[in-house]
Amino acid sequence: MASNARLDHRNPLVFDTHELGRRPGALQRLSRTIDAPKDLGIQGVVGVPEGAPVELELRLESVMEGVLVTGTARAQAEGECVRCLEPLELDLEADFQEMFSYPDADDRGRVKTEPADDAEEDEDRLFLEDGLFDLEPVLRDAVVLALPMQPVCQEDCPGLCSECGARLADDPDHHHDAVDIRWAALQGLAGSMKDGEKDEMSGADAEAGVDEKQEK
Repeated sequence: MASNARLDHRNPLVFDTHELGRRPGALQRLSRTIDAPKDLGIQGVVGVPEGAPVELELRLESVMEGVLVTGTARAQAEGECVRCLEPLELDLEADFQEMFSYPDADDRGRVKTEPADDAEEDEDRLFLEDGLFDLEPVLRDAVVLALPMQPVCQEDCPGLCSECGARLADDPDHHHDAVDIRWAALQGLAGSMKDGEKDEMSGADAEAGVDEKQEK
């Protein structure tokens, strides 16, 4: 059973449902601003910096099997453009909904009289502990789903020059004179031929000089 053991009510991501009670249909709305926990986002790509403010708007609804939590998280995420590698910031809004079940109720809201036989089914569920629930795992999943896997500073970011690494957005006319690789070998051959001709001409001039001296 995925029990939230030893929850601390002082944790800003732990919420108390005692006021809601176990009356099906009862509602409670909560607003809270918390400091972002560590590694909130996609590691190495984009995320909410640790300690940054995260605004939470929650709707708690009591149902037969537990408490249905619906909410929205808003924060500012930071990352790096995957095209030009420049730092970027983006507004994050992540919606989520999760059921926190009563430990003594089955998936139909009936009170359990015996331990559940299907342990695997319980492992996929989140449970209330003494009327408390921990929102952090739900928040983490929601934020990851709301963030772009490949963030860009702007939709039409041209990225970096493949030749020299210059940021193309800073110099739209940036370019390099490309040489067709099919002609590169011929250019090298032509260069070697010119060097050979120079050597032959130098040799011929030297021989001519010797002949002139002998004639004198």
